[in-house]
Amino acid sequence: MPRWVQEGYQEYAKRLPKECELVLKEVPAGKRGKNSDLTRIIKEEGERMIAALPITAHVVSLDIPGRAWSTPELAQAMQHWREGGQPVALLIGGPEGLAESVKSLARQSWSLSPLTFPHPLVRIVVAEQLYRAWSLLNNHPYHR
Repeated sequence: MPRWVQEGYQEYAKRLPKECELVLKEVPAGKRGKNSDLTRIIKEEGERMIAALPITAHVVSLDIPGRAWSTPELAQAMQHWREGGQPVALLIGGPEGLAESVKSLARQSWSLSPLTFPHPLVRIVVAEQLYRAWSLLNNHPYHR
């Protein structure tokens, strides 16, 4: 990823306290070309994502058909995740989206927008929104 992506993501990830630590696990996307078998590539990406999940993870897919949350709704979801005591895995798919095997594991599906965002930007937006939700839960002035 370009430096600006890494710096943007880290800016928000470092603001979260240890009990809300944000850990990025990148799963390499499959090689795509003119005659690529996209069905196979998406399936293999899904398998790599599933292999990277903690066993007890509460899986949330980030997907356009998912539910759009307001900041207070995201904060409420974050509160439930924290109370659940399980690690939370927010899964972002490759250029063609998530494999069906991954979607079927998700307990929730979150849509950032009906717009399609570039993947580097998504990780920054997600980190910022998680920090914003945390700040709302903790009466931190950032949200205002």
